[in-house]
This record gives sequence, C-alpha cells and structure tokens, in this order.
Amino acid sequence: MHGRSIPPSGRELLAEFASALAGWDWDVALLQEVPPWWPSRLAQRLDCEQRMVLTSRYELLALRRALAIRWPDLIKSNGGGCNAILARADRIVADRRARLCLLPERRWLHAVRLAQGVWVGNLHATVHNPAAAERESRVAAQTALAWAQAEPLALGGDFNLRELSLDGLEHAASHDVDHVFAARLAAVDSPQVLDRGALSDHAPVAVTLDRAPA
Repeated sequence: MHGRSIPPSGRELLAEFASALAGWDWDVALLQEVPPWWPSRLAQRLDCEQRMVLTSRYELLALRRALAIRWPDLIKSNGGGCNAILARADRIVADRRARLCLLPERRWLHAVRLAQGVWVGNLHATVHNPAAAERESRVAAQTALAWAQAEPLALGGDFNLRELSLDGLEHAASHDVDHVFAARLAAVDSPQVLDRGALSDHAPVAVTLDRAPA
C-alpha cells in the first residue's frame, strides 16, 4: 500500500517495514506497491540484494518523493510505485522484466535468477478487472517458464484473483488474492500468513520450497 498503514500513521514507515521484514525468516521476499526509493534502503538495512521495476506514477519522482515522505496518507499511491525482489540467502545473477500491459497502469513481470540456479518472479496484476488480471497472469507464467527453461521457478505476487490455476505451474500457497506458484519446486510445509500488524493492506504469505523430485 505504498508504505502506509491501516489506520493511517501520518508519517513514513520505512523503519517499521524494515523491522517487520527483519523479524521474519525468509530467503527471498516479493514486494508490490513499494515507494521507489525504498528497495535500496531496505536492502541496506536488511543486508540483502535487491532488484526493482518501476510500475506507476514515477514522473517527477523527486517531487513525489518529497510529498510522500512528508504526507504519505495524503498523496497515497501518487507518490509513485515499484515492485521489488529482495534476496538475502543467495546472490542475484540475472534480472529480467516483461511489460504485461500499459493501460490503465503499467503492469510488469519481474524475475531474477539466483546463483543456485533458481528463478523467482514477481508481479502485481490489474485490479478491478478479473479478465485482465487473468490474462496478465497467464502471460507472466508462460514468460517466466520460458526464462527459467529447465531450472526451478517460483512465481508470486498480487494476482488480484482469489482463484487461479496456471499451466505448467503448481499452486504452492495463497491468501486472498496473493499467490505463489512453482515449477520444479514443491512446498515442504504448510504456508503461513504472517502478522504484519497495521502495516500494509495485505498480509504476507510465507512458504518454504525445495527442489521437487524429477
């Protein structure tokens, strides 16, 4: 939710979001609707690598940033947005992105390859338009599978659909409209919905994946 809380806090919450992330056990974190100046600062605080893709309202970003830091609950999403991938258990050795649509907002598939030979993809599909969200999700799945080729792949994010299946991928975890899918990876335990307190409008979904038997 562009770094905001429910109820509104009236101030920038980077420290609180960083603290929450630091307190959870994860190797890779997929973030959506993040202020564009946050990923590098989160990576520094969490001692991890990051890659990001700008998604919306990033023209005049310096001005948007100044307003969003001072009045985040007034400017809301107009502060600009990005999707980010954080990795703290392995190095990121490749970074790819594909635009899924241009209007009404730019939507992207963003994926990284980790040094251990696993691909991780992240997306935020169109909201309030199930047909568009499903179309984008299916394009993202096939694109990510093509990038990964025979290597393991995890694809997660905000799909803006409560029910979804994707060809070539197994459903590994979900909560509401947030899902994790996998190819050549399997969940080794039950997914968890993490307690984020007042931060964000989505509860984080955590799942442990391991290489699936051939």
